[in-house]
Amino acid sequence: MSETYDFLFKFLVIGSAGTGKSCLLHQFIESKFKQDSNHTIGVEFGSRVVNVAGKTVKLQIWDTAGQERFRRETYNTLTNWLTDARTLASPNIIIILCGNKKDLEAEREVTFLEASRFAQENELMFLETSALTGENVEEGFLKCARTILNKIDSGELDPERMGSGIQYGDTSLRQLRQPRGSTAQNKQQCSC
Repeated sequence: MSETYDFLFKFLVIGSAGTGKSCLLHQFIESKFKQDSNHTIGVEFGSRVVNVAGKTVKLQIWDTAGQERFRRETYNTLTNWLTDARTLASPNIIIILCGNKKDLEAEREVTFLEASRFAQENELMFLETSALTGENVEEGFLKCARTILNKIDSGELDPERMGSGIQYGDTSLRQLRQPRGSTAQNKQQCSC
């Protein structure tokens, strides 16, 4: 029997090597810490169906290699990652900055205030997380999903738009949302 869901959202986890991207994915999908985490080569994938604002949403999460040989220190490269994301995706992309490894407080190099200020200046959502303890990991994914749902409801994002990273899961939802006389030419461009 196949899964039923109202929407499918594609997430891309990007950032420097060693920041815990794979561990965040594993914690969200499996609800446990990935002890034997090696550097990702290429792309890893996971999915989970969640309930968000009364809708059933399948989150399809792609974990990318950090490409550390092309990057500098993790915090100092945020601007580069942000530029890449906004250049390669649509301007409507939803981005959340996760300050991972919150459990390593004694080794902290970036203050909450610094990271929060960066997120605010760049119009990002922000959370500090810990893939080890699970703190705020689920909330990060759900917060992003809620924002996407709100933008769908407001018409800012269109699940019918090819390449948007979102789509309807249930065909009856698609038919209910389809305005009469609508064509592919008058769909707005979006991505998440």
